[in-house]
Order: sequence, then structure tokens, then C-alpha cells
Amino acid sequence: MSRRALLSVSDKTGLVPFAQALADLGFEIVSTGGTFRTLHEAGVPVRYVTEITGYPEVFGGRVKTLHPVVHGGILHRRDLPEHTDQAASLDIAPIDVVAVNLYPFVQTVSRPDVTFHDAIENIDIGGPAMVRASAKNHDSVTIVVSPDDYPGVIEELQRSGQTSAQTRRSLALKAFRHTASYDSAIASWLTRHVETAAGASHASEVHEPLVLVDAMRYGENPHQSAALYRRASDAPYRGAHVLQGKAISYNNIVDLDAAVGLAAEFAEPAIVIVKHTNPCGVGRDSSSSLVAWNRALAADPVAAFGGIVASNRVLTAEVAAEVGKLFLEVVAAPGFDEQALEFLGARPNLRLVVVPDARPTATVARETLFGTLIQSSDALIADLDEAWDVVTARAPSPEETDALKFLWRVCKHVKSNAIVIGDDTSTIGVGAGQMSRVDSVKLAVSKATRSMDGAALASDAFFPFRDGLDAAAAAGVRAIIQPGGSKKDPEVIAAANEHGIAMVFTGHRHFRH
Repeated sequence: MSRRALLSVSDKTGLVPFAQALADLGFEIVSTGGTFRTLHEAGVPVRYVTEITGYPEVFGGRVKTLHPVVHGGILHRRDLPEHTDQAASLDIAPIDVVAVNLYPFVQTVSRPDVTFHDAIENIDIGGPAMVRASAKNHDSVTIVVSPDDYPGVIEELQRSGQTSAQTRRSLALKAFRHTASYDSAIASWLTRHVETAAGASHASEVHEPLVLVDAMRYGENPHQSAALYRRASDAPYRGAHVLQGKAISYNNIVDLDAAVGLAAEFAEPAIVIVKHTNPCGVGRDSSSSLVAWNRALAADPVAAFGGIVASNRVLTAEVAAEVGKLFLEVVAAPGFDEQALEFLGARPNLRLVVVPDARPTATVARETLFGTLIQSSDALIADLDEAWDVVTARAPSPEETDALKFLWRVCKHVKSNAIVIGDDTSTIGVGAGQMSRVDSVKLAVSKATRSMDGAALASDAFFPFRDGLDAAAAAGVRAIIQPGGSKKDPEVIAAANEHGIAMVFTGHRHFRH
């Protein structure tokens, strides 16, 4: 009796040559639906599954492979006489090769016009059952879920008449991952349309299969191992790609995430320079990225050395010429023009990264000793004048208002305690990650490379005492934006009035731990 292979795939890539090669090796090909039609039209000898089950497809094709002849042929153990004898008595032929990939559920639900009914109809039942059955019985069955594995399977079969035990075990692992990812996608989609739609703020379970993108050379430090993974539904690097340079490191990715996220806050041309996830310089201009770069660099030219740069505009040759004067680890932008690439290409170790889509993820996760913390992204920006509460005798001027709006956006991306001092076009000093707010103010003041007279200040959380405000006033700050909410607010407001400072409360803080 010839050996039997069952092929039923939604992805037809490489299907015909794979099936023809199996047929040439003496396999009887059994198939279903569109796979059968493709093979039949290509002239590959193939039998429809109903021929071997003796039972018609029913319920609109929902049931066609869920039959003892199919699953018995896959699952019975060839090393147990009681199994082989029973299979023979029931006229169940062994199925030795199974190639199955599943209904395109992820592609279906990604369509903007998909209906709930369409999504449910694209949940595969028979396919996962065959994949799992084949993977379970991989001692005897070769299960193939990816067209990438067709050539290797055929090569082994042509060379030795069978696949190796190691190959079958590896393919079984891939098969179980395939069905796990598929089920996770369904569970995640249903979570959004059942639990979330019913008003739940958090899912009762989270199903997010992660796929390896790259193994890093090391983690934050050389003695730590690290790797980058992506959600199965995401593109590698979420659509970003590296044009040149050394391999992207763990720290590069963390800093890039911070830099690109901040640059994306602005509609006008903006450039951000980041060190250790904190911005050391941020500049913007109504029309010129070159002016934005000069402003960002001037904010802290010492800290900028070895930093990460992100632009929210395509990098031009004139900007590249200036950026290229400084030693940097990474430059990221939505694109690079030809001359910019030619210029920066002379520095082969400089990493150039195209980031076409800088939208933040909907949620942020962090592993802790106590479990995985998941929260929604901090997308809130209450920067409309009417949303602010002016709490001092003097209201901010139009120029000060523009500065406060700009600095409030920057402050959201600085590690707490966060203080950002600047004007309406650039930062002047940044105080990040200090244990007391007054120390963050002093740090921001100490980082200034130019006068702070008339500058504005943003604080990610309230001033617990007036000391921080006093220190800012002594440096020349004349306008402040902060959330408010401290028991000492009256004291802080009184201090602001004493110094002639205009201060607004937003009612929202932006801690970033």
C-alpha cells in the first residue's frame, strides 16, 4: 500500500511542487476544498477527503475531516500491534505526512469592515485538530505547518525515505506553537469584543504569543543575556528597520523607544536627543528640522555625546551634515533622503533606523517579583488653555502658554521626579530621576547652558513644598505648569505670587518610573 499524505492549507505558497514531489515519492495525496482544486488543476494526482471517509461534507463544510479514518490514520501508534491490528480491521490507512495551515483569522479580523459573524466563520476547527493530532503522534507523522519547511522535508524523504526523528520533533514543536498562536489570536480578539465591550477595564486573561525577532549581543550589561520578541500579530520591530550600522543593542532599543515616542508628540518639526531613556535636549521649529536640531543640541551638548537622536521628519542632507559631526549611537527618522544616507554612510558603525509609525502601544507591561504589571499607555495631554486652572494672581502670557504646552509634553517623557525648564522652542535644563523634587529642580538649573531668565518650567507631579518653586524662581523661571493636588498647594501658590510667577494646574500627573 502506498503511503498517504493529507494536505489542507490556506497558504498555497509552494503547495504544488511540494505535493508533486510527494506524489513522485509514491505518496497518495488526500486533500480538501481549495487545496484539492489547486492540486487537481495543476495535474497533481489527488483524492478528495470524502473518497476515503465515505462520508460527505456536512453543515456547509464545517465538518469534513473530523472523521475516524482521518484522525485514526494520523493518531494510531505504529509501534503497538493492538493499534495497527485495529486500524487494519477498520480499513484505516496510516497518514504519514500532514501539511496544514489554518484559516486566516488574523488577516480577517484586521480588515476594518469585518463583522463579528465573518470573524467567527474564520475560526478553524478541523485544521487545528489535525495539526495537534499529527504533532502528538510525531513519532510516526511528519506535520508541516509552514511552506518554509517543504524543501527540507522533501530532501529528507528523497534521501532516506523518511524524515528523521529530530526533524519530526522540531516540526511538532512548530505545530503546537502554530495552534497556540492561532488560539491566542482568537482569544485576544474575543476579549476585546466580549469583556472589553461589556465594560471590563482589564481582561481576565491575557493571550499574547511572542515571537523571537533577534537575540541581542547582551542585555543592559555584558553579563546579562537578552532577546527581542514581538507579538505574533506585529511586524518585526513594529515596522521599523535598520538601514546600516552595528547590531542594535538592548539599550539602543530602550533608548530608541523613548526618543521616538517623544519626537512623535509634536506636529511641527522636532528633534530629540536621549541618553539613558531621558531627553537631554529637545528642539522644535515651525518649519525647519535643522533649526530644531541646533536647539536640541544647544540644550546639553555634553550629554548629547553618544546619544540617541530621533527626528519626526525625513532626515535631509543639511541636517545629516550637522548630526554627523557628533558621535552618536543611533539616528532614527521616518526616512532618510539619498544625500543624507550617502553622508551618514561614511560612518558605518552609526545605526540608522527608519521608524515609519511612531504610534505608542496601547498598553505597557513590566515584569516584577509579584507578577506582570499591565497598564494603558500615558497618552493624555491636557494642554488646552481652557483645561488649565490658573491658580496665581498672574496668568501666563501667550508666549509663556506656548512654552508651558511644549514643556508639558516633554515632561511626560522624563523619569520621575521630572523637571523640565525651557522656552517655547527648546529645553534649557532637564532634571530627571531624583529622589526629591527640589533636587530635580536644582539639577535642571545646573544643566542650563544659557540664561533661564523668563523661562518656563514643567513638573510631572505636584510640588510638595515651596522649596522647589523657590529654587526655580531664583534661577529666573517665571511660568510653571504642574498637576497640583498637594496639601501644600496654598503655600506653593503663595510662593509663586511672591515671585511674580504665573502658575497653572492641569489636574493630571505624568509619573514615569
